[in-house]
Amino acid sequence: MADEIKNKNVETYAEDMAKAIEDDKGGLIRKIIHQEEEHEIEKKKVSPEAQRNKIFVFVGGLLILVTSALLLYLFFKKDINTVEIEKQFTPLIYYDRSDFIEISGFNKEKIAQAVHKAVLDTAVKTGGVEGMYLVENKKVVGFKRFIELIKGSFVSKNPLDRSSYVEGHFLMGAVNSRIQLIIPSDGPVSAKASAGKDFFILLRVRSITDVFESMRVWENKLFLDLHEFFGVNLSSETEYLLTKDFENGVVANKNARILYDKDKGAVMMYIFADDNSIVITNTSPAAQEIILRLASNQVEK
Repeated sequence: MADEIKNKNVETYAEDMAKAIEDDKGGLIRKIIHQEEEHEIEKKKVSPEAQRNKIFVFVGGLLILVTSALLLYLFFKKDINTVEIEKQFTPLIYYDRSDFIEISGFNKEKIAQAVHKAVLDTAVKTGGVEGMYLVENKKVVGFKRFIELIKGSFVSKNPLDRSSYVEGHFLMGAVNSRIQLIIPSDGPVSAKASAGKDFFILLRVRSITDVFESMRVWENKLFLDLHEFFGVNLSSETEYLLTKDFENGVVANKNARILYDKDKGAVMMYIFADDNSIVITNTSPAAQEIILRLASNQVEK
């Protein structure tokens, strides 16, 4: 009974509203309804949620425009400066410490002096090795560039450039040597071998067979090219070494070619350490230390 009365009241209210709208000759009710609708629309426009939506749309559109402009710029710009990434390399042997020597603008004499000083100043313990890299214009100097800088004679004028037999990445440095004697293949044992801070160069080659003749050719100028790195100055007493021949020898059970002085002391030598490595130094202890570390690297691999 109560539901019937309620429904009847709703129907009556709706009928009354409809009748009132029909009887509204001046359109007052319609005007009020229209104003309410406009008011609701205005409320939606000024609501915080609507404002946020507009901001999101604006920012999103702006980001799209900026991204598109940047992509177009990168696509059409041809002369973008790029930073050259230095190739990473693995040290040829384990060393106790390393040093980078800046040589930009140096001539051969200054390069040799800087390296020799670094050898004498090395702080590695006895038996230790310090690896040294020459740096020119923020780049590590490779073997071919090294020969150019010291005006060395290893690079042949032959179209088949001998330097191609040697890898660009090479190592030089200092060995704080232990005492050990040099045993020549013929002749007396050298009595001049002693402990000290010795310079060395380690080359990685394609194969000993490929580089053997190249090294024999370089022998004639090896002392001239490298004597300053070993701290040997040219004088009336040492000039004869420029034309003196290297001799066969054995160092650390490896075949070697050795330049002796008048007293049968080793001045310079190069040793065929393994199938792909040549050590240039001036004492047997230094050579043995480098050869031991080469063998250790091979075992680890």
